[in-house]
Amino acid sequence: MMEVAAVLKAELNAEFLATVAEKSDGAALRGDYAHADEQYVVQQDWAAYTEAEHELWRKLYQRQAALLPGRACDEFIEALHQMDAADGIPEFTHTSGELFKATGWTIVAVPGLIPELAFFNHLANRRFPVTVWLRTPAEFDYIVEPDVFHDFFGHVPLLFNPVFADYMQRYGQGGLKAMQLGGLDNLARLYWYTVEFGLINTPQGLRIYGAGILSSGGEVEYCLKPGTGSRHIHLNIERCLRTLYKIDSYQETYFAIDSYQELFDGTAPDFTPLYEKLKDLEVLPANTLLSGEVELLA
Repeated sequence: MMEVAAVLKAELNAEFLATVAEKSDGAALRGDYAHADEQYVVQQDWAAYTEAEHELWRKLYQRQAALLPGRACDEFIEALHQMDAADGIPEFTHTSGELFKATGWTIVAVPGLIPELAFFNHLANRRFPVTVWLRTPAEFDYIVEPDVFHDFFGHVPLLFNPVFADYMQRYGQGGLKAMQLGGLDNLARLYWYTVEFGLINTPQGLRIYGAGILSSGGEVEYCLKPGTGSRHIHLNIERCLRTLYKIDSYQETYFAIDSYQELFDGTAPDFTPLYEKLKDLEVLPANTLLSGEVELLA
């Protein structure tokens, strides 16, 4: 078998690997890629999880669940309760069956971070990659690479929402196209500011739908707290694709949508002319507030 991990490292985003290198042992990837297939899919091997790992999962789950009321969007909270995953690391096959009945999506187990082509292919075919390993107790509050808790707890619940599920598939399709057009850096910012760190306007105020926030013990409180210095502005696709983001600290800007339909419709147009336009525009620092932009109240 070829050196899958070495190939993977070469294909992963250079900016991310530089950050991993600072915080881990030379950017060494955590997962076991020896048994991954050509799409980087592995078996979950649920029976191999230890009781200590299940207990750590329960503690992570309890902490995050206690933070969600009044902060997370209703769709996330409702789906999380339906998934019934509080008692230990879940078996992907069980949740996959329920998810497929709801929106036609399935979960595929992966060893960790995977190359962009494989990731986009999975999304474009309504398959969501979930990492199989769990962080250590020492990483309870912060982890460099996404683990099973981040991927499952943070991402899977909203895949039960039909409109958001369609957006995720469209994103995967767009990613495959962006690889041919030199637009990956731009499109990565859209994923970061929506799927990972997105906010949504509701009648009760701003709520969180981004998985990176919802699986974080600190940012779930920080992102909606007045006086932090972070900005909340309405999502504009072009603006978002120009904006740099923070990978190793809380965000300086959060983009808010009014509905998942707005998010889906915003990604309907062909991004080809947009990528061309953005080549001539400077990228924006993460804390930018452009003239005419209005900051939203949390």
